[in-house]
Amino acid sequence: MGRDFLGTGWAFPLRVTPRGGFRYVAADADVAQAIWLILATAPGERPMRPRFGCGLRNFVFAPNNPGTRAGIAQQVRQALLEWEPRIELLSVDVDAPPESPELLLIRVHYRILANNAFHNLVYPFYLREGRGT
Repeated sequence: MGRDFLGTGWAFPLRVTPRGGFRYVAADADVAQAIWLILATAPGERPMRPRFGCGLRNFVFAPNNPGTRAGIAQQVRQALLEWEPRIELLSVDVDAPPESPELLLIRVHYRILANNAFHNLVYPFYLREGRGT
């Protein structure tokens, strides 16, 4: 049986295989991509599911301070608790690397309920446009 019980879904971003079909992901990778999609989608972006997503875009141009980082962590917690029932959310940490103050790293630690596997995901979030070299 393997890990079929975790599900299979379209790979994100959508990709076409050499045979012309869609690329799929399964098991733990499907859960990780589902988390990424939740964080990357703004509420209201999907017409048939207007509440789906996470309100991260509300923090674009916000100052990089403890209040902003706490607000982002709370938005991520709420979105994942509502939209990803296959996981137990263990922690959400938001920090800024000192060399890049416009970048926040959102670290999501979770356990997949079906197999007790522990995972983490790091989602980069830019408060402002990055500066090219």
